[in-house]
Amino acid sequence: MPHPEPNRWWVLALAAGSGLLTEAAFPDRGWWGAGFVGMALLFLALRRDGALWNALVGFVWGLAFFAPHITWADYVVGRVPWVALTVFEALYIALFGALWTWARRGTAIWRSAGLQVTAFVVLWVAVEELRSVAPFGGFPWGRLAFSQADSPLVRLAWLGGAPLVSAAVVAIGALLAVAMLAARRLTLLRTVFATALALLLVGVGLLVPLDTQAQEGHLRVGAVQGNVPTPGAEAFSQAREVLRLHAEGTRALLDQVEPGELDVVLWPENGTDVDPQVDAAAAAEIDAAARAVDAPMLVGTVEYPSTGGRYNTAVLWVPGEGVVATYVKQHPAPFAEYIPLRRWVRPFSSAVDLVRNDMIAGTKVGVVPLESARLERTVPLGDVICFEVAYDPLVRESVRAGAEVLVVQTNNASFGFTDESTQQLAMSRLRAIEHGRATVQISTVGVSGIIAPNGVVSQQTDLFTAAQLVASLPLRTSLTPATRIGDWLAWGVAGLAVVIVLSGMVGATRVRRPNRPEGL
Repeated sequence: MPHPEPNRWWVLALAAGSGLLTEAAFPDRGWWGAGFVGMALLFLALRRDGALWNALVGFVWGLAFFAPHITWADYVVGRVPWVALTVFEALYIALFGALWTWARRGTAIWRSAGLQVTAFVVLWVAVEELRSVAPFGGFPWGRLAFSQADSPLVRLAWLGGAPLVSAAVVAIGALLAVAMLAARRLTLLRTVFATALALLLVGVGLLVPLDTQAQEGHLRVGAVQGNVPTPGAEAFSQAREVLRLHAEGTRALLDQVEPGELDVVLWPENGTDVDPQVDAAAAAEIDAAARAVDAPMLVGTVEYPSTGGRYNTAVLWVPGEGVVATYVKQHPAPFAEYIPLRRWVRPFSSAVDLVRNDMIAGTKVGVVPLESARLERTVPLGDVICFEVAYDPLVRESVRAGAEVLVVQTNNASFGFTDESTQQLAMSRLRAIEHGRATVQISTVGVSGIIAPNGVVSQQTDLFTAAQLVASLPLRTSLTPATRIGDWLAWGVAGLAVVIVLSGMVGATRVRRPNRPEGL
């Protein structure tokens, strides 16, 4: 006999609770196992056979998840943009709920617990990929993979990147839901099998071999977290003081090393918002700091082309020479660094006018060639700036172009003491594993960190403190399976999702709803 369906209000409460629980898997709490339980509860909440209803359930889950997950948006741009972004991202989860309903109506999937788990996983990952690319280049924040930096599952990034890690989280959650439903029906064999398979998946990442050994020597780096005079957006109006603090932090490296011992010094994004290529005083201060440590410096700065707009730029500064190489941020953040549809958005928030000069996207891959006298060769540095670390292709393209280490330059001053900086560090850790590269995340105010190719953080700074990091990074040139596969896994999942949904919709036309087999 079919079990009676639960009260709808109870289901919506379950969806909200599962969204909140899933968010707890992410930094700062970092209860990575909560992600499995959260996805299990979502699976249970989506058991009704109604696309509109399940879209509502997904939407409620999305609101409960994204609202606390991106509270830093409220801190930076205010309540209305934060709510708008939360609602927009929640709509993707609503889409997932509808797609899942249509896919499950196919007779084969409806009858099979294994196929339901598979379809659930495929559709979730496909929707994650969709919201990571559209619109305006997408918003990958909140991908389940980014919650697993301390979990054994993160090692799967070496094989298939973020999509595979997210898939594993969803699969474990769905299997736990299957086990709970089977236990409710006293189906012992299915309960034990589903539970055992879920536990097996949790530990499968431990079988992935992660090599951390240097293949082309070591790079001696210093990283400078200079701090800012005032937390928040006001730091942008104190550009010369921020520059001075980072110059002082560079000289403070001499407490740990002698002049000439470092191969490169890393500054964060907006280390100087005074362009040293046009401002003589800024150039003199940067060059003096570089001469003091006797090392090239990768400096985060800005450029203002004569055609208008601005570039978010990293320049490689050689003492006595100046700029010898440049990387320009390829993916400016929409509604933060540039405003799409400005005249349509302004009525909803005057905050759009805080961005008076839209940022222009760079067009070259993030590789900065560093001439190392000690190593007697050119070392390609893979550079991404701030939110770019969340985008799979941008990091992967730099490694494919020869990057032997990764540098994530970021400015977290605007985000205060929110979780944004630790969320970003978790992404950098996943990237280190995904591509087998030592990684340095360097921020104006923290959190900064030195990350081994296996994702282990060997040094980490606190927020809103001045700090200097010194490390010897293993240089690596081999490509991981994830780097080689690239977007093929994501495209394959997307194609399979389309097939699953269409098959379910076609199959549903052949079986009247009252005659459909009972689900799990």
